[in-house]
Amino acid sequence: MSAETTQILAPGVQRLAGKYLTFDIQGESYGIDVLKVREIIRLANITAVPQMPQYVRGVINLRGKIVPVMDLRLRFGFPETQNTEQTCIIVVLVKLPDSKASQMGLIVDGVEEVINVASSDIEETPDFGTGNFAEYILGMAKIKGVVKPLLDIDRVLAADGRETVQSARAICITKNHPNGESLS
Repeated sequence: MSAETTQILAPGVQRLAGKYLTFDIQGESYGIDVLKVREIIRLANITAVPQMPQYVRGVINLRGKIVPVMDLRLRFGFPETQNTEQTCIIVVLVKLPDSKASQMGLIVDGVEEVINVASSDIEETPDFGTGNFAEYILGMAKIKGVVKPLLDIDRVLAADGRETVQSARAICITKNHPNGESLS
């Protein structure tokens, strides 16, 4: 990498440095900003919601709050697999396109660790050509000889997130409280 390229990338790379929660999907490791993570819970009983995309598994009641749950395996186009004891839900706080913050659960194959990523360990996202997946990647972290994509979880969920969150909540509130009361 030339000095000129380093100077151009430095502000963005510096901004990406920090702590990331890493998790596994289909044997690959990904990271999300730890500040987006609210909690990690065991795979819970998920209430299916009709007419949602296949990767939206439904909703859970998390201490009185309705939280939509998305299977990241399916969201990323991986085949459906059997859940294991390590399969869990990462509850994240995301900013949707309308600038509202909302909790969403992400089913992953397992949580790995929280890592501190220095700016020197982050590379710019390579050009993958066509496809939308690159839009979801903030950068590529090089940790212990392994490349881990750092996900922009707001973008991952925002593609369908606003409509998905609103539809899932509306259906469940109506189903559980016909008078329209909120569960929060």
